[in-house]
Parts: sequence; C-alpha cells; structure tokens
Amino acid sequence: MVVLSELKQRRHQLGSSRSIRRLLERRWWVVVLALMLTGLGAALTGVLFKAGIKILSGWRLELLADLPPWAVLPGLGALGGLISGLMVAYLAPAAGGSGITHIMGFLKHRAVPMGLQVGLVKLVAGIVAIGSGFPLGPEGPAVQMGGSVAWQMARWLKAPVAFRRVIVAAGGGAGIAAVFSAPIGGFVYAVEELLHSARPVVLLLVIVTTFWADAWADVLGLAGLNSSGGGLDATQGFQLEREYTPLVNFLPIDLGYLIGLGVVVGVLAELYCRYVLAMQRKGNAWFGDHLVLRMVISGGVLGGVYAFLPEAFHNLEGLQHLIADGKADIPMALGTFTVLFFSTGLAAASGAPGGLFFPMLILGGAIGLACGIWVEALTGHVPSTYVFAGMGAFVASCSRTPITAMFLAFALTKDLLILKPILVACLASFLVARLFDDRSIYERQLGMELLEEDHLEARRERRGGIHHSWEGSVRRRKFQAPNPSTQHKSTDNRGDPESDDR
Repeated sequence: MVVLSELKQRRHQLGSSRSIRRLLERRWWVVVLALMLTGLGAALTGVLFKAGIKILSGWRLELLADLPPWAVLPGLGALGGLISGLMVAYLAPAAGGSGITHIMGFLKHRAVPMGLQVGLVKLVAGIVAIGSGFPLGPEGPAVQMGGSVAWQMARWLKAPVAFRRVIVAAGGGAGIAAVFSAPIGGFVYAVEELLHSARPVVLLLVIVTTFWADAWADVLGLAGLNSSGGGLDATQGFQLEREYTPLVNFLPIDLGYLIGLGVVVGVLAELYCRYVLAMQRKGNAWFGDHLVLRMVISGGVLGGVYAFLPEAFHNLEGLQHLIADGKADIPMALGTFTVLFFSTGLAAASGAPGGLFFPMLILGGAIGLACGIWVEALTGHVPSTYVFAGMGAFVASCSRTPITAMFLAFALTKDLLILKPILVACLASFLVARLFDDRSIYERQLGMELLEEDHLEARRERRGGIHHSWEGSVRRRKFQAPNPSTQHKSTDNRGDPESDDR
C-alpha cells in the first residue's frame, strides 16, 4: 500500500509538471504577472511587519524610560495578547501560531484557509503580539503571509491548482527572502522544507519569486517603507547590505571545533524542540480552544518575567546585536539562552502569531559565543565563526533544513568565507538531531495540531452538538491522484479545498 501510494504521488507530480509547463506555453503572461505580484505582496507584507514591530517596540521602550518595568511590561503583554487574540479568534482563526504549519498543511492537500484576509489578520495581529513583548520573530508570519498573497494572486488569475501549490510555496520562500534579505535562503527553504521537490520548472518559478521579493523589498526601502533602508541606493543602485561585518578566519583545525559545536547545539536544539512541543500540548490541555484567555495570561506572565530581568532583555533585536557582535560574556550568553529557551516556548504555546527562526538564531548565537569563550580559555584558540555557526546550527537542528539555515546565517554577514564553517556546524547539528527524531519541529507541530483538532471535535460531539468545521480548520484529506482522463485539463482544481471552479 505504501509503494502504491508513492507511485500515485509520483504520477501526480509528473502530471503537475506537465500542467505547469502547459501553462507557461499557453498563458506565460499569467505566470509572469503572478510571480511579480507575489514577490511584491510578500515584500510589502514583510516590510510592513518589520516596520510595525519596530514602531511598537520603540514605543514600549519609551514607556520603559519613564516608568518602572513592572508597571509597563505585564500590562502591555496582557493587552497585546488580548487584542491579537481577539483578532485571530474572530477574524481568521488560521492566522494563529507561527504560520509555517498552515502552509505545510496546504501543500499536503489539507483544507487550510488561504487568501488576503488570513494574511492581513496575521500581519496586524503579529505586529501587536510581538510589538507588545512576545519574544517571537517575523519569519513564520512572513511565510504564511507570502503564501496567502500568492494563493490569492493565482486564484484571481485563474491559474490551475498545480501552479497554485507551487506559487504558494514560492510565496512562503519569498516571505523569508523579504524579512531576512536572503533570496537564496528563501529559495532553498521553499524547496527544502515546503515542496521537497527538485523539478526544474518548479525550481525556476520559486527562484524567480524569491529574488523578486528581495528586489521589491529593496525598492520599498528606497521609498521609505523599510525602516532599515534596504539594499538600494538612489545614486549607486542595488548595494550589498550587511548587518554584521565580523573578522572571519577559517583554519583547518577549526573543522574539529565546529563539529564539536554542532554536536552540542544539536542536542540542545532537540531539547528545545521537545520543550516547545510539550508547552503547546500543556496549553491545549489547559485552555483548549480558549485562545484569547491563553494569550492574555501568557502575555502577562511573559511581561512579568521580563520586568525583573536586566534592561538588555527588554529589546530582543538589541540582544541579538549584543550576541552577534561578541560583546556578551559567558554569564550574559548563558542567561540569554536560558531566558529565551523558556520564554519562547511559553510564547509559542500561547498561539500568538509569531515565528521561532529569530529566537533560534539568538539561541544558537548565544551557545556559540559561550562555547567559543570556553574553548579559547582552555586551548588558547577559537574559531572566529563560532557565533554565526551556532546560529545556523540551531536553526538546522530544529527545522531539519541545514542548507536553508546556512544561507540564513550567511545573509547576516554576506561574507563568502563564512559559508564553509557554517555549513560544517549545520551538517553536524542536523545529523545529531536526526538521531533523536527525523521530523522537524514544524512537522511535529502539524501532527499535534491535527490530533488536537480531532480531540476538540470529539469533545464537542460528546456534548451532543453537531460541529461544523470553523474556517480555520486544518482537516486531513487522503491523497488522491488525478484521473488520467482529466490530467490534460489544466484547470483541474483537485487538491485546492477552497476552489470555486471545481
């Protein structure tokens, strides 16, 4: 049965490739327009997301300058959780959480709501939650927003379903590209994590979309919408934008040190994954589908915890700069790891719109910095790439995507020499993490969400009510290969649960 299912999926993939090539031949302008609009939509939502978070975070820091933290942070956290939770619960339930699992569910032929409403709610609710103090990042929402915009564009243009699935994955990668200024990282992520495909026509569509998104983000920066300015100068054109410029030295002896770092990070990253999943299960068991209450309590608790921490912890972006620049000592690095390890698990369990890639980068960088200081004290030598290698290794272990992690960490420096040491640490941590579990944290989250939904549905049925699936439901659907007699129809909509032109 497993072999038969794999054969059906392979035949379906071949049919999808043929339908996409047919679309390129007959309606190439639809493809070009969809890719351009998807890149623009992903860049616009990503830029607005980062700008909104920066504005709210700046306002929160201004309040902290005038008032004591215990009087500001718990109240802001609870208020942000209330507003964000109400928006998600009543406007678009599918906009909760990181968003990556929703795109993965859609690509696995599950009925997941897509479209501009989900993307807009994700945008505003995510800004409110992260800006009010939830220690999460913009990359998960950027993936979901990019995928939602891509789906809407393809539907407006009446593209076939095979193309919609590819462009949704490309939109997710475009979101990564726009947020991290990493078009290659976004491209590899869409292929490595979302599509699991290396078909040439698919690779072409994805890489064009992600590079469009990065270019559009730079243009929006020139227009003043991107607070970081972007990589486009009015007089000199596109520029190489580097967030950090470390001194990189890579010696042959560093290979052993980097493998050792990868082993340490791989173990810690798997512990982190299990902790986050355990917190999410506890949240589901304690609160069920009471999302608003869960987010209000989580926001208040997080604010209360951060209120009694040093001032450096009140600004997550500033904390990343402190770690990446190597200006933290061992107590600060380990303290950063400990605080983010536990607080991001609570934030993820709350269901707040926010991603884990950004906290993962800081967690990995903190471990890399602490290990580097220890190694230097013991041996007198330490690789200068330990911080960024640790960043990439932690992401690789959690997401099981070592190539994506390498390019995301590389995007922070844009230094080609740093690629090799980062890749060594990423591969080592990836292999160690796979010894514990083959699945990424997002694959496990997706399975847990489906199981929890089944439990909620069974609970409602036991109470005697008839449950009609809410709009944000993620329902399982058995894979069905298209009928050979209908494969020639490029407008076949099997696999798109929301298509109205079946």
